[in-house]
Amino acid sequence: MENDLKKLIGPDESIYYEGKPNKKCYIFESIFNPLLPFALLWALIDFAVLGGIFMSGEMGNTLLFIIPFMLIHLMPVWIYLGGVFFTVKKYKNTAYIVTDRAIYVSDGIFAQTFNTKPFAELSRIDLHRGVFDQMFNVGDIIATSNQYSENGRIATIKISSISNYLEVYNMVKKLQTDIYTDVMYPNAKRPTENPGYNTKYKGQ
Repeated sequence: MENDLKKLIGPDESIYYEGKPNKKCYIFESIFNPLLPFALLWALIDFAVLGGIFMSGEMGNTLLFIIPFMLIHLMPVWIYLGGVFFTVKKYKNTAYIVTDRAIYVSDGIFAQTFNTKPFAELSRIDLHRGVFDQMFNVGDIIATSNQYSENGRIATIKISSISNYLEVYNMVKKLQTDIYTDVMYPNAKRPTENPGYNTKYKGQ
């Protein structure tokens, strides 16, 4: 997957960072996700109903109906368990690359998804550390675009659960600040070497 992600990088781009999420944190976040309490409550209710039917002695008369019904009714539980089960597969497909022009992210379980955000489109870089991030000493870098996605929301791209989060955050923030400012406020009509804003990036 990392090699597939590298195929998206142009020949004139320089790679500044390559990485993957911390595996332990990634798995823990998959297990203890917001769906867990809902799935547990749903399962407890369904199994309580099954237990009541069994204790009443009516199980034999309704067995052919109850089992298929419960298998379907437990769908939220199967969805949760499926997400946890395929975590390892999704982890293998997740990779991050930062170049001197853009952030590249790959993920997905069966279908592979590749997301790219050029620094010229990014307006803000944030650092986030949740409960499990702090537990495993990792962090998330969230880059916000100045454009909107297809669903009408502000587009973001995320580098999740990496160990060297401070180093990558500072690097990405500097790249975003330099390139975004260079694009928005060009100097000297974009010469080969741009003297404005003390950047080292060559004009295109």
